[in-house]
Amino acid sequence: MWAMPAQAQEVASATGGVLRMLDKTVGSVRDVPLGADQTAQIGALLITLDECRYPVSNPNGDAFARIDIFDSRTETQLFSGWMVASAPALNPLDHPRYDVWVLRCA
Repeated sequence: MWAMPAQAQEVASATGGVLRMLDKTVGSVRDVPLGADQTAQIGALLITLDECRYPVSNPNGDAFARIDIFDSRTETQLFSGWMVASAPALNPLDHPRYDVWVLRCA
């Protein structure tokens, strides 16, 4: 039996996005709005949103964002890549204190 080939979705780039950050030690959650190519420092993390994209057919749908995360104390890169809003565990930040994931494009 032949499988149907997957069809690519048409996507658009947004001017920014919203990330959610969980500080696991104190249990606080914070939403972080960022523009494209903007960096925010939250605790010891420097988070840069390079790009946020979304399906043209569903602007409120499945956002995916290219982000970089550094530890400002050690200048160590902790994460670099794409995160998908509907599947945050697909490519997660591996950090003992913080979880960061994409909520939506803005």
